[in-house]
Amino acid sequence: MIARPGNQRIVPQHVETEIAPTLFPGSSGVLVRPTPMSFVPVSFASLVLSFLWAVSSCGQTLSPAPLDNVDIPPMVVKMLQSNCMDCHDHATSEGGLALDRLLEEPVAAHAAAWEAVVRKLTSRQMPPLGAPRPAGGAYDEAVTGLAFTLDELAATRLEPGRTETFRRLTQTEYHNAIRDLLGLEIDVTDLLPADEASHGFDNVTVSNLSPVLLDRYVSAAQKISRLAVGVRADQAAEATYRVPPDVTQDTHILETPIGTRGGTVIRHHFPQDGRYEIQAWLMRDRNEEVEGLRGSHRLEFLLDRREVATFAIKPPPRGVQDHVVDANLKRSLHVTAGPHDVVVAFAQQSAALQETLRQPLNVHYNYYRHPRLGPAIYQVTIRGPFAGKPSLGTASRKIIFQRSPGSDDDPSDCAKTNLRRLLRKAYRREITDVDLDAPMTFFRQGFEQHGFDIGMELALSAILVNPQFLFRIEREPADAAPGEVYRISPLELASRLSFSLWSSIPDDELLQMAIDGRLSDPDVLDEQVRRMLADPKSESLVKNFAGQWLYLRNLDSFIPDMRLYPDFDENLRQSMRRETELLFESIVREDRSVLDLLRSNHTYLNERLAKHYGIPHVYGSHFRRVELESDSHRGGLLRQGSILCVTSYATRTSPVVRGHWVLKNVLGTPPPPPPPNVPALEENTVSATLSVRQRLEQHRANAACASCHDVIDPVGFALEHYDAVGRWRETDDGQRIDSSARLIDGREIAGVADLEQALLDRPELFVQTLTEKLLTYTLGRGVEHYDGPAIRKIVQEAKKKDYCFSELIIQIAHSVPFQMRRSE
Repeated sequence: MIARPGNQRIVPQHVETEIAPTLFPGSSGVLVRPTPMSFVPVSFASLVLSFLWAVSSCGQTLSPAPLDNVDIPPMVVKMLQSNCMDCHDHATSEGGLALDRLLEEPVAAHAAAWEAVVRKLTSRQMPPLGAPRPAGGAYDEAVTGLAFTLDELAATRLEPGRTETFRRLTQTEYHNAIRDLLGLEIDVTDLLPADEASHGFDNVTVSNLSPVLLDRYVSAAQKISRLAVGVRADQAAEATYRVPPDVTQDTHILETPIGTRGGTVIRHHFPQDGRYEIQAWLMRDRNEEVEGLRGSHRLEFLLDRREVATFAIKPPPRGVQDHVVDANLKRSLHVTAGPHDVVVAFAQQSAALQETLRQPLNVHYNYYRHPRLGPAIYQVTIRGPFAGKPSLGTASRKIIFQRSPGSDDDPSDCAKTNLRRLLRKAYRREITDVDLDAPMTFFRQGFEQHGFDIGMELALSAILVNPQFLFRIEREPADAAPGEVYRISPLELASRLSFSLWSSIPDDELLQMAIDGRLSDPDVLDEQVRRMLADPKSESLVKNFAGQWLYLRNLDSFIPDMRLYPDFDENLRQSMRRETELLFESIVREDRSVLDLLRSNHTYLNERLAKHYGIPHVYGSHFRRVELESDSHRGGLLRQGSILCVTSYATRTSPVVRGHWVLKNVLGTPPPPPPPNVPALEENTVSATLSVRQRLEQHRANAACASCHDVIDPVGFALEHYDAVGRWRETDDGQRIDSSARLIDGREIAGVADLEQALLDRPELFVQTLTEKLLTYTLGRGVEHYDGPAIRKIVQEAKKKDYCFSELIIQIAHSVPFQMRRSE
């Protein structure tokens, strides 16, 4: 069951309990809780243990070339001696770096330190402001020379790093894999816990599988198998979808039919053909009175855009409590099995001009500050099926039952035919007879007592909890020596590609390319990357990668102070998110330069967001591309409300948070964490009467703070014309805003336009940062110093095609870290 964005999913009352063993690790082995179902004696947990021995050969080992040490170029040595030794010789060793000692030893022994020097020089963070600095040309020559030395060294000793052997599917990857394997859309947030993020992404620390989490996967497998097969369903099951309380429902809501206002759209999977009951409740204030209930209103229930029920809503007679208003907002109807869109919304009514002009705000969801103009939906509950019957025509059944036994057919042969095809896709490789043993064991148990369909259901459950499905497994060659570098197999390469670009399993074409060995051909690999980027499934790069890289997921937790920013609601929050998603999506779909993320002369708006930005002549809830005037305050990422909000506090802007975000996510040079016992900005003292800029100047007077804030604050000051909710402003608390600053490289800027130009003047910094983020996301590990040469090569090759997005992905797919691995 799927709740569209904006709905909060409530856990169903009926919880699956069958076939749910739990692992209890102990010193002498693993204990398994037996299943309560008598016809399933085999433990799912045993499947987890049975495959551990099978991580065996399938890679090509590469003998490292002899290591020939290389020297630092004389021009680099001269620059370091002239500009860096005062702080970084063995006597001073500022930051623990003694360059004179490094110059006396082989470069290979200190590659990590030299990579750090390259990064500091590239970003012009060293020498610090106020110290003598080389001319710009000398900087570039030093960086080029030192990087060439490190790249030359890397060519003699391949170092791809090491990803985890077992990487569990994340919540998002699990959802997409079920969708692509079974044609079934489910809301996995009810079934599986959220994954913890590391290095900015939630697919990094996913190698563990605790007993509790295994139980969740077992329960999820049961529920999904039941929904996919559709023979068994909980009669009168109940699912409730709640609308967030800060949604303004007095206008049209995106995805609802034109001519309606408010309400919600729910994508619900109906497990069987049968009768279902849909019920709605209205939003109430803290006094338990229906909000906005003035005059008459018409509430509509729609199933797949077809009206199935209407209700007249009006205030109750005097003296009658208004709980009767929504007591009977329910309808029973017959629904076929499968996914359907359920819409509950009000019919749009024309508003009097005088009443419209009287409203100073765009938001209406709070009784005490900005009351609703009409009633609103609080939640929708779907119950059923009642007297449900299995359907043979659902999309998932067509995928699962491509062969059903006739009177002369052996059921086991039919089951093997069906399972072999499912296993091939689920396990992302060719299938052997041994792979069929466990699923067929479950099939026979179910078939003997309940027939063919239940047998397939149990076999499918076994597949969905098998480690070959739950984990992305990269096997080491049987003959690989410890620490040896080898090329991953074509099948593992296919999985890396599909989970990188689709957050899902490979499709049949990509899988066949890998099985045939054609994916090792560079031209074929390029064709597949371009095909996959053009596929709608690459939207996961927008939702999953960009959503984490740009902190768009944090928007849900951003709640500005209602007293200071009363014109903010969930509608605006989601509009901000969608603007940024559409910009990133246009880069992917149109294969434009990734630099357009910073320099865009257009954006994507609907009426709600356009009003917030002060951009006229944009009407309606749907988004459209809007070309911007040359002096517009909107455009690229740094000007978008989503980024500006997630880098602010609830009560004010934060140049520190915004500056840190730019340094980390755009420039790839995050400052170190603050030292202990550093005081925070004063909010409730005399200094609170000063502007944020003046308070930060006092903060930088502390020498312990200045070293970092001299780098962070200027970048944040350039964005100070945007308030905490992303609106443009000229003053703050009556004081005129000063957005001028001096960047760490000495460049003077006067606002966001100058900051963007400074970034675009040295585009390799942003492209390198984006490459590092993409590598972290695709490899499932943090970027290390030995990845530096590969990243520089990716950036250099992408530059030849103006940094277009597809070229960046293609070069990543051909890189050493992506194609190779080091054995344990």
